[in-house]
Amino acid sequence: MGEIAPRGVLRVEDRVRFDGRTVQVVGLEGMVLRLVGEDGEASVMAAGHVMAAVDFELLDRGWENSPTPVLPPLALLDALPEAASGQARFWERHVLEVITGLPPDTEEGTPPQPEYDPAWRTLTEREAAKVAELTAAGHRTSRRTFIRMRQRYEAEGLWGLVDGRSRKPPAEVGSTGRVDNRVVEALTTALAGQHDLSSGYRKRLMVQTEQILAARHGEGTVEMPTLSTFYRLVNRLTKGNDPSGTATARRQRALRPTGPFTPSLAARPGEIVQIDSTRLDIMAVLDDGVVARPELTIAVDVATRTICAALLRPAGTKGVDAAVLLARMLVPEPMRPGWSRTLSMASSVLPHERLVAVDARLEQAAAKPIIIPDTIVIDHGKVFVSGTFSSACSLLGISLQPARPRTPTDKAIVERTFASINSLFCQYVAGYTGSDVTRRGVDPAAEAVWTLPQLQDLLDEWIVAGWQPRPHEGLHNPYLPGRTLSPNESYAIAVARTGYLPLALSGTDYIELLPSVWRAVNDYGIKIDYRIYDCPELNPLRRQPSGAKTRQDLWEVHHDPYDVSRIWVRRSDTRQWIEAPWTHMPMVRAPFADFTWRHARQLLADQGGDSTSETAIAQVLASLLRRSGAPPTGSAHVLARTRAGVEAPTRPALPPPPAPADETEPEDDETEMPVIPFGVFNPAEEEGQPLW
Repeated sequence: MGEIAPRGVLRVEDRVRFDGRTVQVVGLEGMVLRLVGEDGEASVMAAGHVMAAVDFELLDRGWENSPTPVLPPLALLDALPEAASGQARFWERHVLEVITGLPPDTEEGTPPQPEYDPAWRTLTEREAAKVAELTAAGHRTSRRTFIRMRQRYEAEGLWGLVDGRSRKPPAEVGSTGRVDNRVVEALTTALAGQHDLSSGYRKRLMVQTEQILAARHGEGTVEMPTLSTFYRLVNRLTKGNDPSGTATARRQRALRPTGPFTPSLAARPGEIVQIDSTRLDIMAVLDDGVVARPELTIAVDVATRTICAALLRPAGTKGVDAAVLLARMLVPEPMRPGWSRTLSMASSVLPHERLVAVDARLEQAAAKPIIIPDTIVIDHGKVFVSGTFSSACSLLGISLQPARPRTPTDKAIVERTFASINSLFCQYVAGYTGSDVTRRGVDPAAEAVWTLPQLQDLLDEWIVAGWQPRPHEGLHNPYLPGRTLSPNESYAIAVARTGYLPLALSGTDYIELLPSVWRAVNDYGIKIDYRIYDCPELNPLRRQPSGAKTRQDLWEVHHDPYDVSRIWVRRSDTRQWIEAPWTHMPMVRAPFADFTWRHARQLLADQGGDSTSETAIAQVLASLLRRSGAPPTGSAHVLARTRAGVEAPTRPALPPPPAPADETEPEDDETEMPVIPFGVFNPAEEEGQPLW
């Protein structure tokens, strides 16, 4: 069946049925139609009379009434060989002359040749004339071939006239030709097992494929292709993921999820913050010439690409380090002695005066904004899933959003920031190791000159001077077309819309961020890892229940893993903290970390001593910290980590430990490590003296 044509749409070449007969419209003049019947009889009728017939039906549309031709793929046409494109345009010229009566390059007003005039010749007659013309000119063509060319041109335009051999699409990715499907399946299984293996040669793949085929179908049942065919099959199946390439790149590609990727979008500062840790590609001098690569933990704001905070630690970042990183995010970055005034917030594009009116702490701050996170994206590292970090986020009202396991694209921005730090900062610092061993120098450890605190200060200065004012390709604003913004510029625009509300932490808040344990308060005090802590303020708590529902006889105790010389006990009645020092602290007289304590116990055990005796451990610890002699094997590294952990400027001000009323401070040439005031992340130095 045809289709009922609406009034006024009949065109030349249409075939219609009315009054029981079938005719073709060969001419149209105003509202008068020139018709030719199937028997060749011509007639002239009014269009209204034809379309008003009860049985009127449009059987076939002619060229002029066909759907609009599809535009050809111009880029593909330009990529064709010259001979193929020339042949297509040759056919286009003749097909258009048959359809319209005139070639495409004919001047306006030129009448069509009589044999191709649509007003007097049917489409069949014009096609026959064109076939005869081409054959006479030496281009032997059948009428069936020409009809096929005309139909392809009507459907696809010029692209339809291209020789099929020239426009044949490339083989689909993963197509395997005529290779046995069982071989393809076995090779795919072998390739899937290469992700976690060391890189090998393709011959190993062939052996593994043969073993899989023998296990599945029997020995010699499936014939293997030739070596060259097998290598071509490997290339086809591993496009962009060569099993003989670098193992790290192969594992990274294996972790990449199937597209399309969903970008992390944030409309305001702090809406989404991504946090992660990695080894820094710089050798740092920890102490006494001991060098090691520190661990860098950073937090990056998605909306502004601001590095909210960066923390360097010796190998083995703890949950308390991540919690301290949160505290650093909430305080201004202070100006250091020796820094140029151009690095101050007052000299930057940040709205300093408006921010100072809200937060007076920003008066002498460096040019880096304070960003309070709403949601933090973390991976499943034990540092970020620890109770310390989770409780810190809960305390600050921050939501945690875990990334999918082994899916680095879920926090791609912080991962890419690590690469930027490597290329923009690390490679210019003495002791740079390169991103892998193939890019490593002869002895980068010999080039290391910076201590961990010095390296932290260099990194902080680079973030203010090199990262925050640097245009970032991922930062654009629709009201500033064509301009790439820096993190500071992006924050200045965003804070004008969203506003700024400061959030300050006190020393008590910092204690809340420390890791906690539950211990009983005995007559002798509190014991943690064979260390006893005691003070007079614990007297009312001794051998008393704490009131906790699940731990009736235990009390909540918080401790700093990098300074275990004191602990804090929470009173259940007043919710206040009681600070209790280590009872053997006078023997040591220097802060020390928990890993230093464990190392001292191991040294004592190696010497045949009692590793559970607090006094004996304290003696070994004191000897280790004071360096009365050459440290034993491994002690230098542990001691360096201890000093780096204690000296790292990350702690806010805490109340000083109360001195007993009946005792006085012993005089000693050795001074204790100063407590760093909150908001100032460098040791207090004498005026005019360098920081480090």
